[in-house]
Amino acid sequence: MIERQLWHPVADAHMLRDAPLAASLLGEPLVLWRDHGRVHAWLDRCPHRGARLSLGRVLTTVHGPRLECPYHGWQFGGGKEGGRCRHVPAAPDFNPPAGHAATAFEAREQHGLIWVRLQAGDVPLAPPLDAPPPFAEADDPAWRRVVCGPYSVATSAPRLVENFLDLSHFGFVHEGWLGERGHAQVQVGLVTEDGAGLHVNGARAWQPRAYAEAEGGAWIDYGYTVPHPFAAVLRKDASVGDPVRNAIALFIRPDGHEACTAWFVMATQNDPASVESLVEFQDAVFAQDRPVVESQQPKALPIGRTGPVTEVHGPADRVSSAYRRHLQRLAITLGTC
Repeated sequence: MIERQLWHPVADAHMLRDAPLAASLLGEPLVLWRDHGRVHAWLDRCPHRGARLSLGRVLTTVHGPRLECPYHGWQFGGGKEGGRCRHVPAAPDFNPPAGHAATAFEAREQHGLIWVRLQAGDVPLAPPLDAPPPFAEADDPAWRRVVCGPYSVATSAPRLVENFLDLSHFGFVHEGWLGERGHAQVQVGLVTEDGAGLHVNGARAWQPRAYAEAEGGAWIDYGYTVPHPFAAVLRKDASVGDPVRNAIALFIRPDGHEACTAWFVMATQNDPASVESLVEFQDAVFAQDRPVVESQQPKALPIGRTGPVTEVHGPADRVSSAYRRHLQRLAITLGTC
């Protein structure tokens, strides 16, 4: 299952501080914790008697930080120790063997989120799928980064990505915000695919309010990249002379075939809006999307496999059709039908 070999977001990085944090990914309960700032992601189950390690605490010892089980106080080491048990308080002279260890997964902090991969494949994935999806602006100090979410959504991750790539719903779902019924026509742009993913260039849409502090409508140029099956990055520029630049990434954690959790990571330049205003704007826009995407049936995205459900396409669906073919080539099954 390729989905277990991919990197997925599991939590906001700022939520993980001194205490362990419970999370989940693809049905696996996780405990996240920090070791001198470094992030660890382990199965949230003590190998001794199955208690949740996320109920424990992080200890600072002469041997380095350790995660303590809440049940019997067993201590598990991070770093190169890879989750191995290093101390059993009830038997302090006992030297735990290598098998007395928590199950550790790969974890990284990037774009303001914690990313986890459950399984390294026998054949390494080609870039960019071998790492969290790239989003250069979010990690550039010249840009302001704002993380919005998490948003729990009762639909599949591919349905949510396709909605993010769709310009033609703006005039109806986001009327008065991102679109107008009287300006419903869009320019789809050029869609290409290469080793770095799916790309859309030259797309345009009329927006009465392109960003949080916009004072009037304008034609907005859109560019998209899809570097990961469950992620997409939007870069948009307003009319000539407007100094505001915005890039928005949608990063999704698949929680099952018909459920997911999403974050929007915004990177801005010359945008006068406060962080609170930016978050409120994104919350409002997504609140308009949510009931529509959760109403779609089936919740899994039809990508052309044989089955009882088919969906017809129109001229403005060029990008979503390309995304569906892209998922087929990647052999993505989670959230598709």
